[in-house]
Amino acid sequence: MSVLSRGDRVALVSPAGPALAPVLAEGVAVLRSWGLTVTTPVVQPWSLPYLAGSDAGRAAEFVDAWCSDVAAVFCVRGGYGCLRMTDLVPWEELPPRVFVGSSDVTVLHAELNAAGQPTVFGPMPGTRDFVADPLAQQRLRRFLFEGMSSWTAGTPVVPGTARGVLVGGNVALLAAAVGGPRWSVPAAGAIALLEDVGEEAYRLDRLLTQLLRAGWFAPVSGIVLGSWTGCGDVSAVLADRLGPLGVPVLGEFGFGHCPGQWTLPLGVEAVLDASAGTLTLV
Repeated sequence: MSVLSRGDRVALVSPAGPALAPVLAEGVAVLRSWGLTVTTPVVQPWSLPYLAGSDAGRAAEFVDAWCSDVAAVFCVRGGYGCLRMTDLVPWEELPPRVFVGSSDVTVLHAELNAAGQPTVFGPMPGTRDFVADPLAQQRLRRFLFEGMSSWTAGTPVVPGTARGVLVGGNVALLAAAVGGPRWSVPAAGAIALLEDVGEEAYRLDRLLTQLLRAGWFAPVSGIVLGSWTGCGDVSAVLADRLGPLGVPVLGEFGFGHCPGQWTLPLGVEAVLDASAGTLTLV
């Protein structure tokens, strides 16, 4: 799956928190070293410092960048804020673009996937997880430029195989989106990619329980677990909440908030072989 070429124009946007200028400058330099022409975001001062501008301003920046002459849109970082601006974006009217982001950006992935657009869950150029991690950079670049259709990693938790559309991302954001105006459970047979950061076991329990009660896991045919950085030992919680689903589970797959994170697609069909530790695009 190769989606970008040298010389392509890409836009950076700030749908959540503001990136530190020196970190973002390093990230832009990396993207330019890949041969990309990069348009950077304009951060407007806002009364809430954890947001990179007003909700309307961030939504407008997102739409304007998306509808400009670019091949891809990269989110500079997560943090918090995507959920506040998602209802201000005309998702069904957006033309096809490559979209890269993770963490808080999970809710934007869900909106784009629901509108029929595949997306890319990977490291963001305004974060240390990108600029200070050459392996994560390499894996993102390989996915975007050279194409990548299969991954072998992780540890089998529940053996078995599943085939379905890849969905998910950050558990806290999946739970936060429950009840939104366009919220829905995944399509039948979906394979869920799950990760989180800084959530202690009892809080992760609460988030997963919320998704279970909302029926989010009902159509899921397989699960791939990423990183749980800063969460402590959550193996018992994951087994307790996800084990009864009776679907194949592959753990420690290495995407999310972790060194050398894999870049993975969402909104596309794949086959999970939890026994062999493989995820393969159809």
